[in-house]
Amino acid sequence: MKMFKWLFRIIILVTIAYLIYIVVYPFMVDVSSLKRKNPDLTAMMKYRIEQWEREGKKVKIKKVWVPLHKISQYLVKAVLIGEDDKFYKHSGFDIEGIKKAIEKDIKEKKLKYGGSTITQQLAKNLYLSPSKNPVRKIQEAIITWRLEKTLSKKRILELYLNVAEWGEGIFGAEAAARHYFGKSASELSPMEAARLAASLPNPIKYSPAGNSRFVEKRANLIYFIMQKRGIIKEEYTEPHEEESLPVLVEDQQNPSNQKEQSDQTPLK
Repeated sequence: MKMFKWLFRIIILVTIAYLIYIVVYPFMVDVSSLKRKNPDLTAMMKYRIEQWEREGKKVKIKKVWVPLHKISQYLVKAVLIGEDDKFYKHSGFDIEGIKKAIEKDIKEKKLKYGGSTITQQLAKNLYLSPSKNPVRKIQEAIITWRLEKTLSKKRILELYLNVAEWGEGIFGAEAAARHYFGKSASELSPMEAARLAASLPNPIKYSPAGNSRFVEKRANLIYFIMQKRGIIKEEYTEPHEEESLPVLVEDQQNPSNQKEQSDQTPLK
């Protein structure tokens, strides 16, 4: 009986310590340094390296950091349309998108639709595992809030475009542009940009340069919206914070397990 009491106390203490960790860790990460310093290896990159080692793969990470002004505005706009069309309107969370994602999860009885904003994806890529468990989502929410409070929208977008996964070992817009199209990110055409944005929900499964029906359909829709908004022309201006962009998709990047994602087509 005495041993049972001690065991119970230990379990309680471990549980309390774990709950403290859940809340404390997101406040321990050095978000402020991102104002000036570009991240080296992100949590997502480290996760992939460990995964490759377990699978016996020899994959080298390709990443080349470029400032936002050296990334084609076609790609900037295409990613905003495809991943987070309310980026300049929300403060880190798209409440309407989350609500729709929860409704779909309940309907299909599985955690599948994230409803994640670009800031949430950045928080996950920089500091957390790609799992969809509730603990990680709580930590992601806290870090997302801190990122939005600490960094400008322009800096958040710059960070995201430089650390997003675009294929096995390919991270960031510059590495992706060079790998798939043999050019720098500043030289991307509208359709190349649309195809890169179209592959983001599952970059391991879908190649921007491949002949996937999913990428084709999604890229054509992004391209159509870019045309409709007058984005496809010779000269551009940087995206303005007052711009409001309609929601295109509800399934953001979840690179942890490409088999989890089904071939979801964009919303029209």
